[in-house]
Amino acid sequence: MVLGGPALADPVADYNEFCADCHAANRLGGTGPALIPETLRRMRGPKIEAVIRDGRVATQMPGFTEELTDAQITALSDYLKTPLDTIPPWGAEQINASRVMDEDYVAADSPVWDADPMNITLVVETGDHHVSVLNGDTFEVLDRFATPFAVHGGPKFSPDGRYVFIMSRDGWVQKYDIYSLKQVGRTRAGLNSRNIAMSGDGKWLAVANYLPNTLTILSTEDLTVAEVHKIEGKDGTPSRVSAVYQAPPRDSFVLALKDVPEVWEVSYSENPDMSLFAGGFTHDWRIEGPTEQDTDFPIRRITTPDYLDDFFFDQSYEHLMGASRKGEDGMVIDLVIGMKVADLDLPGMPHLGSGITWAYGDTTVMATPHLKEGVISVIDMNSWETIKRIPTEGPGFFMRSHENSKYVWADVFFGPNKDAMHVIDKQTLEIVKTLRPVPGATVAHVEFTRDGKYALVSVWEDDGAVLIYDAETLEEVRRLPMRKPSGKYNVWNKITFSEGTSH
Repeated sequence: MVLGGPALADPVADYNEFCADCHAANRLGGTGPALIPETLRRMRGPKIEAVIRDGRVATQMPGFTEELTDAQITALSDYLKTPLDTIPPWGAEQINASRVMDEDYVAADSPVWDADPMNITLVVETGDHHVSVLNGDTFEVLDRFATPFAVHGGPKFSPDGRYVFIMSRDGWVQKYDIYSLKQVGRTRAGLNSRNIAMSGDGKWLAVANYLPNTLTILSTEDLTVAEVHKIEGKDGTPSRVSAVYQAPPRDSFVLALKDVPEVWEVSYSENPDMSLFAGGFTHDWRIEGPTEQDTDFPIRRITTPDYLDDFFFDQSYEHLMGASRKGEDGMVIDLVIGMKVADLDLPGMPHLGSGITWAYGDTTVMATPHLKEGVISVIDMNSWETIKRIPTEGPGFFMRSHENSKYVWADVFFGPNKDAMHVIDKQTLEIVKTLRPVPGATVAHVEFTRDGKYALVSVWEDDGAVLIYDAETLEEVRRLPMRKPSGKYNVWNKITFSEGTSH
């Protein structure tokens, strides 16, 4: 310290004084989110400093511009970007202990609103961590409720469309009753999580975790833990779970692993095929057969030629399309026989998670945007050949369509043309119109109403909006002001796996 000068910044002391009450002394979150690199990565340094200095509008996060100097704020920001020395255990005991069910929640006998229950659309507003519940016929906002910090991955609906489950980056899973317009409860299924998947029968919710390296399976009834799977490759290498998907015809979840070249299939069937989900063979398999795994959710491991952390499934869920992490190609894995059966010509890092399919002539095609170049690849789902590459004005992130629409909508999420939305004819595979509803703003992610009559488009800005378009004439008919709306999710389209919807 220089005599008479300011004290050196002590970020640990500042954290303990100003942050620990809400974010916990171990930085893993309490009433506020976890403050670790895994959850703050997308905010980057300057954004973290701005939040410390100015707080967050419409949240409990205050600003500390009066309490901390610029040097202290910079040092605290750097501290929050440093990894933790140790990660505490986060298994079934800790998850169940975090579970809070709302004491005042009472399930309504029928919807408390007058609308088509199958045409409800949820809008995730990341600007202030809320979800708006829209009447899909009138676009009236029926409710707007707070979510955990930084919702990530699409919400998942129960098969009857009554309940929705929402997950945040820091592992919180929220259950909300759409009929009652009330939260049911929430639990923390991981410390840093990627996405969730609903079982086909609606009984189980799988949570993919980066931290710790686990797959958590929750009961959808009361959010208690059914099982926590530790994720390790065949050679013992621990792995993060990039994503988990449901495969309803197979009564299973399928996992994309980040750190080992394997695909996992986890069965939730009451009678799984033990020739696939065996834990190995007994001493004399000819007499005794395969050994059952001691779990209600047995695992099948499929070794892959490369790391695959982004998937797309055909309509039968027999084939999995995976993108190479190098972003140079892809492959098709046959889930029935458990091996690669075809290569895919997919350079430019395709975003398979946003891919969609539709009927094209006498075949079915799948289309996917690319994250590194302005192109959309269109693939024949029978031959696995790329039949066309559609040039766009920049790399895109989302694509959407509907079985009753003749168009595909594709955004240009990255780069100077982020305000563009391409509309593509399904049969000519040509761009028929490029919309620019708000010049200079990010325009992204499309969802349709149940009947496909209207397309809902996000203006992905803090003072943004959801734009309602006539899906036939491509004319804008209404704007709904929103706080940085991101994804939109229609109950019917999601629970029926509507054509043109990512699953």
